[in-house]
Amino acid sequence: MKFIDEYRDRELVQRILKEIRHISTRDISLMEVCGGHTMAIQKFGIPSLLPTTIKLLSGPGCPVCVSSRRFIDHAIAIARKEKHIIATFGDLIRVPGSTSSLEKEKANGADIRIVYSILDAINLAKSHPDHKIVFLGIGFETTAPGTALGILKAKQEQLHNFSLLSSHKIMPPAMEALIDEGVQIDGYIAPGHVSTITGTGMYQKITKKYKVGCVVAGFEPTDLLKAIYMLVQQHEHDNPKVEIAYTRAVRSEGNKKAKEAMEEVFELQDDWWRGLGILPASGLKLRDIYRNFDASEVIEVDIEPTKEDKGCICGEILKGISKPSDCKLFGRVCTPQAPVGACMVSSEGACAAFYRYRGS
Repeated sequence: MKFIDEYRDRELVQRILKEIRHISTRDISLMEVCGGHTMAIQKFGIPSLLPTTIKLLSGPGCPVCVSSRRFIDHAIAIARKEKHIIATFGDLIRVPGSTSSLEKEKANGADIRIVYSILDAINLAKSHPDHKIVFLGIGFETTAPGTALGILKAKQEQLHNFSLLSSHKIMPPAMEALIDEGVQIDGYIAPGHVSTITGTGMYQKITKKYKVGCVVAGFEPTDLLKAIYMLVQQHEHDNPKVEIAYTRAVRSEGNKKAKEAMEEVFELQDDWWRGLGILPASGLKLRDIYRNFDASEVIEVDIEPTKEDKGCICGEILKGISKPSDCKLFGRVCTPQAPVGACMVSSEGACAAFYRYRGS
């Protein structure tokens, strides 16, 4: 079937759905590992359009959701120090720590600023030379290059009052870990924004080792349905492979300059993922040459013992083995206005998306 790049064309949606229904004869479980996809799938009601043979699972695609509570506790401990300013993206403000949140600390007088990029944080460091500015770096391969370029700029300008607290992660180890844990996944709806940076080479190992197809998707209804069609077709013909259904933005080689910046500044480390635990070589930390910009190295704090909320099943939801509606707290105790778990905080979290669009 040939496709054209129309985003929300009703006729094209119907054509793709007709083809999916025609070729889908075997049960198949597909997982998206991008928070933007999770939100779009619920927003456009994609599950309700598909035949019963196709099951969609939401995976660990929300960076706020998979980050450890200790990361938030660490940021809070820094925020409580005098003449320290936390610079963070807005999503992190309301993520619960063990006993507090950045939002609560800000209300209590801590200097916490919402920024739109690491460059905003660097400008804070320039304008507040008598303060220490700590930027909270979070996200997958999409945002890590921007953080890397910020660190290079901070070094060039010799900003001694600027540092990074990193929760950056990479996606492939989590995709492999899910299958290793026995989660039934017949194909991955691969992340669009991540793939614009990395290209598609990183999915080849997954397809070869696990015989699971990976199709990179965009964020409009036709984008997602194209990817689902291609994965179903692979499954029906027992021919898993890596494909791109988001050709207007993604190239197989990715973004060379962005990858070079990441390689220059970061190296891999073992890291903790909500629901999956510690995954080898899944996180990004600053290389030794940039150690003086690592907040965990240059700022001494006492971090309180981590406490997880009882009853929250965010970890199970991130693995696709439970749905938000399976949680006893969902929509009752836990809402976007009063989130108990990280999956309800970010707009890319499965619980927040299900709550907003009333997924099931």
